[in-house]
Parts: sequence; C-alpha cells; structure tokens
Amino acid sequence: MLVNNLKGLRAVATAIAAAAMVAGCASTPLPPDLGCGVPGGLCAPEEANTSAPRPPPPPEPSPAPRSETRTIPIELYPGADGGQAAQPANGAQARVALLLPLQSAALGKAAEAVRAGFLAGHERDGAGIEVNIVASGDSAEDTLQAYARAAEQNDIVVGPLARSAVAAVASSNVVTKPTVALNHPQIDRPLPPQMLVVGLSLEEEARQVAEWAAQEQPSGRALVLGGSAAWQQRIVGAFTSRWARLGRNNATVDLPVVDGYVDANALADLRKRLEIDRPDLVFAALDASQLRQVRSALGTSLPTYGVSAANPGRSAGTAGGWPELDGVRMLDLPWTIQPEHPQVMVYPRPVDADTLDMQRLYALGIDAFRVAREVARQPGTGFELDGVTGHLTVRMNNGAYAMKRQEAAAVYRDGLGFEAVPTRP
Repeated sequence: MLVNNLKGLRAVATAIAAAAMVAGCASTPLPPDLGCGVPGGLCAPEEANTSAPRPPPPPEPSPAPRSETRTIPIELYPGADGGQAAQPANGAQARVALLLPLQSAALGKAAEAVRAGFLAGHERDGAGIEVNIVASGDSAEDTLQAYARAAEQNDIVVGPLARSAVAAVASSNVVTKPTVALNHPQIDRPLPPQMLVVGLSLEEEARQVAEWAAQEQPSGRALVLGGSAAWQQRIVGAFTSRWARLGRNNATVDLPVVDGYVDANALADLRKRLEIDRPDLVFAALDASQLRQVRSALGTSLPTYGVSAANPGRSAGTAGGWPELDGVRMLDLPWTIQPEHPQVMVYPRPVDADTLDMQRLYALGIDAFRVAREVARQPGTGFELDGVTGHLTVRMNNGAYAMKRQEAAAVYRDGLGFEAVPTRP
C-alpha cells in the first residue's frame, strides 16, 4: 500500500467549538458537538441546558449500562483478503490526499478514526490509488494552506472533516480539484462544482424517517418529542418540514432535560395529554437514555420512530439491557446495525474503537475512500455504491456533484439486537 505522509504546515492545537449540525458524526449521554458530522455522537451537542432546578431522580429503573466506552486511536486488523480494484480511467496511478485535523487537540481522535477507515478501504481496494496523508490543525488559515498544498500535489482531495473547515474551503476559490468533503458546510452560497459532500447528517436521517413513518402509517398523526439542544431542534425541524410536505399533521413537545434526566413533571403532563389526545405515532428527537425514560413513563404501545441517536449501542443484543426501547424503529448506518451485511463483513473492525462515535467515523472513512476511488475511475460521471454507511447515489447535476445516502432501517428487539426493515427509497 502506498501511503505517504506529507510533512508540513505548522501544528495548531487550538480547540474549536464548531457550530451545531454530523457527525457529523451523533450515546448516553451525547458528547459536545465538535462538528465532525456523526449522527448521534460527535455531531450532537451536549444535553439541553435549562434554567429549571434539577428534579429528583425519577423513579425509573437505574440507567442501563452505557453503550459507549473508551475512545482511543484506532488500529487496523490485517485484511483477510483483497478486493478487485480497477485502475483509474486513464490507467495511471491516481494520487488521493486525505486531509484531516490530525494535529487538533479537539478532533484528533475523530480524525484518527476516519484515517483508519480510509486506509482499511485502501487496503482492500487500493490498486492504482496512492494515498497521501495531509495533517492540519483547527484554524481556517491552517486548513486552507493544507488544502492548497494537497490540491497542488494530488489529483483528488478527501477532506476536511470539521464543518467549519469544509465551510472555509467551500467559501474560498481554492477548489480546483475533485474534493470529497467529510462534512456538510453551513454556507449561504452554492458549493463549488467539484466538491462532493459525503458527510453524515442527522437532518437527512430525520427526513428519511418521516418518509418511512408515512409508508407505515398512511393516515397517522404524529407526536414529535424534542428538547432544547441544537441537534434536537435541527432534526425536529427536518422531520416536521418533511412530514408537512407529505400532507401530514403533527404536534410538537419539547421536554426539559437536566443532567441527562427528562423532567418528571413534564413527563406527567405528557402522560395526561396522551390520555385525552392520543396520536398515531411518535417521532423522538431524543438520545437512547432520554427515549428510555420517556417510554418507561408513558408505555411502549405507540409506534415510535427515531434517528441514530436512539441507538443504545453495543448493549443492543444484551438480554434485559434496554427493554423500554423494544420495538423502536430507527435509522443508522449498516456498519452499526447490520454487522452481517455483505459489504460490512469484508472490512476489519477497528481495535479498541467500540464507541458508536468512532465506529461511525471509521465507516465514513471506508466509504470516503470508495467514493474517491470511483471519482478517480469515472471522473465527471455519476455512480452508485452499496456502502457501509448506506446506499450511496452520486449524480452530476448541471456539472456539479450531488450525493444521496439511504441509511439502514431497523427495529430494535431487546435481547436480540436489530431486525432489518426494507423501506422504499
């Protein structure tokens, strides 16, 4: 495997606090939003803060074992076998730069996870592809300098990772090479034509969940449960907007959360409301712990839908671990909820990266390599991939790239894990 380390660019270890989206990339409880685009993890901000005093712990059962453990840099198992890799369209070696904030104190571990996944993809399907690792820090200036060098010395650039860094590159005039961005920039201008965004998106998950719920509940009226955290507000907005476009009605309730506990009085009020006006389904913009508390207080009879934040993680297949979540429908990556998927099984699992955050970033790295490989093989054309982050459809619209990711749908079964559910795209 040809992997060259590009030296250069001063180390900048200033931490960033990216604007709320992912990753990102986004867990019980969710860590701060570091802007790396991971659903239910690093892209989801901390629990909502309220001015209300902390209520006494509710009478629910004691919290289930945390679904996330250590977060450390990732190593690779040796690949069991090699995939069949085609040469680029012109038969030459394609040079691909992987631009990551490896020098960042805040995003270094996330960058290592993406790097490990990218190199796992290269290990399997890397014939004809030379990978050059370009390390950057946190600042916009540092990112732009690193990007300029990467674009000058390579045919394709993969990165940056942080949302603010992608926005800095997208808002400049430096994008002269095909660029596979690892996050969704929040800018008020069109993306450069050669920029293809492959980052993970909680908002897109919420829109897909709305389509799924509409299929299963043709005339259903939804109760949308959220909170004051920025990530919750974003996915509530995405779900309700799509739900309205589908001609459906909903009511929205924001639940106060203090130190991970849903306010007991708010749950009591919600229980009374449901006795009078019962909806047909619930969409929960909540993490696994919050949703567990809600269903413990309200019961589990209502069809309930959620995004990847509701995934309880590695305890999903443990009997008795999360009985309150039994029957919850959710979207997540095939990598996290379909371990026996053919495309998932061919890649090594990262060593000591058993948090959902790091797993999703590792999977993003794998698919980012596969997308870059297809861009090298089929420049300027569309393609489809059955990836470890979902089914990816890349199209060229008026000379500009656009990508849609269809994530995996599943029903949580306590003690068994996840039961796959087919959905119409």
